[in-house]
Amino acid sequence: MADKKDEKPKQGQINIELDEKIAEGIYSNLAIINHSVSEFVVDFVSIMPGAPKSKVKSRIILTPQHAKRLLKALNDNIKRFEKAHGEIKDYEQPPMPLNFGPTGQA
Repeated sequence: MADKKDEKPKQGQINIELDEKIAEGIYSNLAIINHSVSEFVVDFVSIMPGAPKSKVKSRIILTPQHAKRLLKALNDNIKRFEKAHGEIKDYEQPPMPLNFGPTGQA
């Protein structure tokens, strides 16, 4: 019997690998989104209470078309989640001053 890694993807399918380090994930409780004419930049940050400084943990750069597909996919998944588990509460949080790097356009 062939190993799954050796299987060739069927027509129209993409073989996507997820290595162990990436599979662990990175915790984020803040996303900062900037855009230019040609791309959306999403910076994921982890802010801890009482910590005077936070770092961007991951940056994802998307085309406008892919950003729109991501928005639709997130919306669809949130609707399915809420149908199964109830409404996700969005608690008001005080405004947070964000002081990090220049914002520029590509």
